[in-house]
Amino acid sequence: MVVKNQIKFIKNLYQKKYRIQHGMFVAEGMKAVSELLNSHFRAHKIYCTDTESFKKFDVEVQQITENDLKKISGLQSPNKVLAIFKIPTPKIVDHNDWILALDDVRDPGNLGTIIRLCDWFGVHNLVCSLNTVDCYNPKVLQATMGSIARVNIVYNDLTVFLNSAQCLVYGAFMGGANVYDEELPERGILVMGNEANGISEKVTQLITKQIAIPQFGEPTTESLNVATATSILLNEIRRK
Repeated sequence: MVVKNQIKFIKNLYQKKYRIQHGMFVAEGMKAVSELLNSHFRAHKIYCTDTESFKKFDVEVQQITENDLKKISGLQSPNKVLAIFKIPTPKIVDHNDWILALDDVRDPGNLGTIIRLCDWFGVHNLVCSLNTVDCYNPKVLQATMGSIARVNIVYNDLTVFLNSAQCLVYGAFMGGANVYDEELPERGILVMGNEANGISEKVTQLITKQIAIPQFGEPTTESLNVATATSILLNEIRRK
């Protein structure tokens, strides 16, 4: 049985200020929890309807009913398990490969998808501006489908980070050079901007080269979704 103080503690972790306060976050679903348990993330406690799948892990496991799981879950249809993990200390960003940087991306679904794209394309370091949505937001975690376990995510002032960059910095702009005509290097930084406003002026000043995805259809679409654009640009970077 899940008692009231446990319910309150878990529900609080759905809010960023309490995640920061306790240094913990909530993950739900068999795939996401399993991916995190098999990574460098350290689990604090697991609540599940069937403990058999988690006996091999060195972590406290509490068996609960489906009704109790609904009480603590943030999902409309809870999926067997909810786990509390400790927020890890980010690793030092490795500049020997491509790095993706996000300038104030606010939508949880977009960030979650971008983290999955980093995992897919082998981009191991993701640098987020301080105003980018929290990667431990439950909606972000659901969208990552466990990929957050394999991507080093660092929050930093982008101007400070880019000022110290030791490689070329590319930024996605509507009026940039056609990315398909570019000779892309083996390492660099790709900056993607906010959903509504693109890359901010202060960050734009630190961009080495502005690039764009050419439009082939009728010019009726204002711009691509930031996650969609990221997928196309990362594909081109790896293809080259």
